[in-house]
Amino acid sequence: MPTARNPRTPPRPGSPATLADVARAAGVSTTTASDALRGHGRVSEPTRRTVLDAARRLDYAPNRSARSLRTSVTGTIGLHVPEFPTNAEYYMSFVFGVAEQAAHAGLDVTLLSSGRLPRVDGLVLCDPVAEDPVVDRLMDAGLPVVTAERYVGDRQPAGVLWSDHETSMTGLLDHLRAKGARRPAFLACDITFDWALTLQDTYARWCAEHGVPRLQHAAPLGAPPPVLRAAVGELLAGAPETDALVCAADGAAAAVLPEIRAAGRVVGEDLLLASCVDSQAMRTAEPPITAIDLKPRQMGVECARLLGEILSGEAPHGTTRTLPVETVFRASTDRASTERAATLS
Repeated sequence: MPTARNPRTPPRPGSPATLADVARAAGVSTTTASDALRGHGRVSEPTRRTVLDAARRLDYAPNRSARSLRTSVTGTIGLHVPEFPTNAEYYMSFVFGVAEQAAHAGLDVTLLSSGRLPRVDGLVLCDPVAEDPVVDRLMDAGLPVVTAERYVGDRQPAGVLWSDHETSMTGLLDHLRAKGARRPAFLACDITFDWALTLQDTYARWCAEHGVPRLQHAAPLGAPPPVLRAAVGELLAGAPETDALVCAADGAAAAVLPEIRAAGRVVGEDLLLASCVDSQAMRTAEPPITAIDLKPRQMGVECARLLGEILSGEAPHGTTRTLPVETVFRASTDRASTERAATLS
């Protein structure tokens, strides 16, 4: 007579975990495990957490073929990113993160444009712009939507992944002040999504709290380098007392370096320079540029993970999660380091 499996015995190596494996690991029936994973039935919260923990430990993925027969799902999620800056490093990394997690969960990804909405189970919207007709149509499609950053329109997504940009921007401005900057300027993005608006509001508040004038210019997100350089040239000409510059857009800080030098300014000495988005361009600039690492690939991973959990019932509608970000301090805001480099050369 065969020996019964221990309730805590994991699945055989190389075999995908089944619902029965999850139930055994959690010490519950398969019906209870199924209800807990789908958010259905009368399952207590401690039991639900135990089942979810077991599913994560076993890397359990629902049987998509069987589930499709029951619920007519497609096994595909839709992804929308702003169209104008799709060549930006942030958005490319974000897309790869979504694709990575979707593949791990056995889901396909369809990149959405302004055309017809294909059959998908749910949507990930990156930086949804308020009053954008495409975003409005996607939000009204009757599908679960997870947004990367909060949506500032009047519709409520099923889930939100966001980062505390107010704290990171405040910390960056405080860093510049600690390094001696007293007239920081801000090259903002002329766009209406949460990240851009939060940066502008934080800069205005910080200036008011420190009794310094706002020196802000705005450029369209995805603007080519000549447009960015022209904005910075105008800013420096109109406010020669500027001793620090923070650039919002991905790649903008590196793009305006020639204009700063043309104005006779030296980055890291009489002008500190920082970026609200880290990228390869910030790391390889001369000097390297202080930047906020928004962790775009991880943001994509977590958005796809949250959408998958909402679709399976593991996470309730209305779930909001936070992705920590960090500032990477480099020579462009460290006068001491640039002085040492000049001495060595």
